[in-house]
Amino acid sequence: MFLSSKLFWIVAQPLSLAFLAAFAGAACVAARRSRAGLLFLGAALALLFVTLYTSAGTVALQRLEAQIPRPVRDPEEVGCMIVLGGAFETEVTTTRGGFELNQAADRFVEALRLALKFPQSRILVSGGDGSFSGAYEGDAAAARRFFSGFGISESRLISESASRTTFENVVNSSRLLADPGLRGCLLITSAFHMPRSLALFRKAGIDVTPWPTDYRTSGSAILRLDFTQPMLNAQQTATAMREWIGLLAYYLTGRTASVLP
Repeated sequence: MFLSSKLFWIVAQPLSLAFLAAFAGAACVAARRSRAGLLFLGAALALLFVTLYTSAGTVALQRLEAQIPRPVRDPEEVGCMIVLGGAFETEVTTTRGGFELNQAADRFVEALRLALKFPQSRILVSGGDGSFSGAYEGDAAAARRFFSGFGISESRLISESASRTTFENVVNSSRLLADPGLRGCLLITSAFHMPRSLALFRKAGIDVTPWPTDYRTSGSAILRLDFTQPMLNAQQTATAMREWIGLLAYYLTGRTASVLP
């Protein structure tokens, strides 16, 4: 499942689809099938235009972020937190050490804030090496250096370093959550990723309190043309498309009870 999902996404991401459509169009034109060629080329241009020059991706991502409300205030007490990986540049940290964070850094920044505020809480970090090669350390390994660097005792940390997908995060974490001291944990992950993560935990019968962070949209985006930031538009579209595909795939394979929780 892991390998097939990785290979599928290489092909299914928006810019790859646009390239494949353009390639198919050129092949059809070369084979003197002009009508089919023009259709493929038109589809490629349309996909590129929507991806680069509209806010479609941002609106789709915003829909996911709005699914689970952001907490208004901190809880009175926090006994444990589950932090899903994906926030460290593990290809870099494997060779250079330290803790280089990417766009999802808020997952660990928020966990650190809560860990400092609630010194009795424990932190379960779930995240292994999700690369094809399997040659890099996972987030769970880098997270130990991160939290220790800010004075969080290693005795509070629980590492789950085998997971490569969100589904594996849940399966592998569930074994560790058998500890009686780990009940009703906060689930910390990116807001757009929270619907799929929460649906998986609920399907597994694990009681968690969603704690979304790492918002990528303002919450007030509307569908419009946007020629000012094509690279960001492409990134937002790819992120949204990947997450919506993941939601649908998990539902169709019976891993979640509904597309959205």
